[in-house]
Amino acid sequence: MSARVPSDIVEIERAISRVAHMLTRFRQHDRTVVAAGVPVDRAAVPLLRALAENEGPMRPGELAVRLAVEAPHVTRQLQRLERAGYVERVPDPDDRRCLRVGLSGSGRAAVESIRASGRRWIGEALAAWSPAERERLAGLVNRMVDDFESHSAATSATDSAAGDPDPGPPASGGTEAAAPTGRAGSGRH
Repeated sequence: MSARVPSDIVEIERAISRVAHMLTRFRQHDRTVVAAGVPVDRAAVPLLRALAENEGPMRPGELAVRLAVEAPHVTRQLQRLERAGYVERVPDPDDRRCLRVGLSGSGRAAVESIRASGRRWIGEALAAWSPAERERLAGLVNRMVDDFESHSAATSATDSAAGDPDPGPPASGGTEAAAPTGRAGSGRH
């Protein structure tokens, strides 16, 4: 017999599933990038955002770890983004044999356009909410994402220590719905 799941946990899981499904069903990513005028696929957006949030160019491997995706995925996306003019490769100051990847001017402008488009959509969807309600939601969502990331890291470490095979990155490879910023913790609680 399994333990009874608290009703608040059931409602949280249900709400998260509804949001993820709704964003997918209504193709919100596609609408956001079209409105932003940035022709990139869903998998490219978290890479662009992570590069924008970093203080400088990154090694592709660091980017893969930050986004919890496989390195070949990052390499393919970076090649596409470089061809489109959104990223540029620069020498690694710590190891001249390696390259780092950073946003070009076009890449920075693309990220700002995507962010502005997403913010407009959210603002319109939550127009009936008070500023205090939106602020509370932002704090709780950031806290939830931070806690999910911490729990996932701890679970992965426990699984690895127990000899369980690594389940790999999430099937989605990172999406706007799951972790909008691809950030490493906001520190806001």
